[in-house]
Amino acid sequence: MLQNHIIPTLDSAEPNQATSSGIKIWIDLENTPHIPFFKPIERELQKRGYLVVFTARDAFQTCDMATANGFNFTKIGRHYGKNRFLKVLGLCIRSLQLISFVLREKPVLALNHGSRAQILVCNLLRIPSVMIMDYEYSRTLPMIRPKWEIIPDVISKTELGCRNNERIRKYLGIKEDVYVPEFKPDASIKEQLGLDKSIIVTVRPPATEAHYHNLEAEFLFNRLMKKIGRTDNVKVILLPRNKAQEIEIRTNHPDWFKDSKTIIPEGVVDGLNLLWHSDLAVSGGGTMNREAAALGIPVYSIFRGPTGAVDLKLEQEGRLIILRTVEEMENKIRFVRRNKGLSVNRPKRETLKEIMNHIDFIIDCETTTK
Repeated sequence: MLQNHIIPTLDSAEPNQATSSGIKIWIDLENTPHIPFFKPIERELQKRGYLVVFTARDAFQTCDMATANGFNFTKIGRHYGKNRFLKVLGLCIRSLQLISFVLREKPVLALNHGSRAQILVCNLLRIPSVMIMDYEYSRTLPMIRPKWEIIPDVISKTELGCRNNERIRKYLGIKEDVYVPEFKPDASIKEQLGLDKSIIVTVRPPATEAHYHNLEAEFLFNRLMKKIGRTDNVKVILLPRNKAQEIEIRTNHPDWFKDSKTIIPEGVVDGLNLLWHSDLAVSGGGTMNREAAALGIPVYSIFRGPTGAVDLKLEQEGRLIILRTVEEMENKIRFVRRNKGLSVNRPKRETLKEIMNHIDFIIDCETTTK
């Protein structure tokens, strides 16, 4: 159930009081995948007596999802588009905006999943930062390197370049294993989106504004939609990354939407629930692919940036099919109805426990040395 929450502004937000532990942890939410990932982590931190404060960037549907999931956060900054100069400018502006929040809240530790602005502010103010990450090819500058990193076991430390190996901690599994085991299907989505007896394909277009974007992914995406268009009894639930991408797709490809062949949901949709009620998924990004793999949903990747170790491992295990050419896309994708009556696959996963153990270790290191 969605809940209404007041989002404090920079001017009105009151500083939070530290709990009995005396330790306040700051988490920055920059993108939509951060919402489900940090929800169980926040719960575990609170169980340990830590106070958790959140900031969120007004980008994609991050703030809407954070509100829907019950986060109490301060909205700071926005997305500045795909232009590299504007990206750098946006990073600097948001970093400056975050400083007043940090000076007011005085966190002991910062936690993120790839927030460059948070890391930059922490380095400037000498606050230890922890970046949990799962893609080794993300670009970073020396000033935007965290003090600590927590990464999947399949990523080699040598791939991370000049880092302090003593401050790199590893966990088994994938980040989606942190929250997918807690997922519970909700059949009301079928009525909400008008899902009928067609074969349902959830599709996520490539991230055209990301630094790793490759035009090959857009080509594969267009060919995929044409393939679906000529296939009977198949319906697409399309998840654009932002409003601009939605407008571009609707303008350039009105034929995709004829007779409701393609549907774009209004508002925020529970991604895991949508995947569970789909027959297969195709995505130009990473998180949705790995969420589908964690749920046991047939999933195909049209991501054409450098393939990370996590996706290669999933491919080796047969849990993800990576489409590298048009021929593979035409021949490998199978539009087959999936038995949605099966129970959610919940093998014993220790990923959340491992990550929390690493965070506890880091907090202990940082607080005992001061």
